[in-house]
Amino acid sequence: MDWTNWKDLAIFATPFVLVFLGGIVWLLLRKTLRTRHRMQRQLRDDPDIDEWLVVFNWSRKVLYVPTIIASLAAAGLMVFFPTDSAPSSVIGGVWLAVFFCNLLVDEYEISVKVLLIAVLSCMVLGLWLAALDWVVPFLKWFRHLGIRMNALGYLIIAVIFLLAVGVSWIRGLFYYVAITPNCLNIQSGPTETGEQISREEYSTRVDTGDFLERLLSFGRIVVTFADQRRQPMMLLVGRIAPKAKRLESIRSKLAVDRKQTAAIGDAPAV
Repeated sequence: MDWTNWKDLAIFATPFVLVFLGGIVWLLLRKTLRTRHRMQRQLRDDPDIDEWLVVFNWSRKVLYVPTIIASLAAAGLMVFFPTDSAPSSVIGGVWLAVFFCNLLVDEYEISVKVLLIAVLSCMVLGLWLAALDWVVPFLKWFRHLGIRMNALGYLIIAVIFLLAVGVSWIRGLFYYVAITPNCLNIQSGPTETGEQISREEYSTRVDTGDFLERLLSFGRIVVTFADQRRQPMMLLVGRIAPKAKRLESIRSKLAVDRKQTAAIGDAPAV
């Protein structure tokens, strides 16, 4: 880099200037930003609320975590093997199998029944190939696919999926749902833009019908409204088991303000 060339200096300084400007914007807006974590602290410090739940809708790309792990592992292994070698084809085939399974999870709702049917179908296919002595030719056929990619290719795929998951997490900081015994708070922006719905005007249910999603500890919390003009909300959430238990406990309770309780207790008997 030529430090005397103003163009080189400008290009070098651009990321630092952007970080500096981002820090200034954060300092100016940090007290007005109503993030998911700020809401959690607010509910935790509220003496009238014992239980609460704050959730947001993950992007379905989060279900590609096995593909991300497989891509990173393949990128690491490809450092030791040339792209045109036999192990690179094996690595590519395993990666393709993981990606294909993830694609099925993303595109279709696979219940236990469907999964058992698929496993039995594969077993029947294997027995049929074994009876015809076609197992080895069938497996050799996959070698002709020639799935080969260098380490940078696998790394780029992993980064793309990680960016999609990261954007979903950042969006969830400002678009989320807070559930308390008395109401449902729907937050839809970085400031105080939100909507409160009383407990009588909505109902909730947990959907873990997709078996493979459940294996990844994901499920859906579905919110339906008494007003039929409003579409139901379907939230894909992680760690669904403890959140489902907490949601059930929240919906079975009613929070009472401590001041009202004290006033009723201090009222003179008639």
